[in-house]
Amino acid sequence: MSVAGTWDLAISTPIGRIRPTMRITEEDGILSGVAWSEGEEPDELVDLTLDGDRLTWRQAVTKPMRLNLVFALTVDGDEMTGTSKAGRLPASKVVARRSAGEGPSPS
Repeated sequence: MSVAGTWDLAISTPIGRIRPTMRITEEDGILSGVAWSEGEEPDELVDLTLDGDRLTWRQAVTKPMRLNLVFALTVDGDEMTGTSKAGRLPASKVVARRSAGEGPSPS
């Protein structure tokens, strides 16, 4: 199963829905990626790991506030569902769909 490509996310947070885009690449079996929202610089996805159909990573964001997020999603073809968690805050529901869009490449 490959998760490489561009993904459109919808994250349902307590302060509203956030719609970032994520780009994942794979080279020699190693995943790397970035995520960004319109008008923002890409944030690196840290510890990006695919174990069976479970994709996990960590990400630091500064908007709408400074948070360290932990994502855990289940991959089903061109769709993913799961959660994003920031410390003691409640988990936010995440839905992602693979798109044909282009964007910044991981460094």
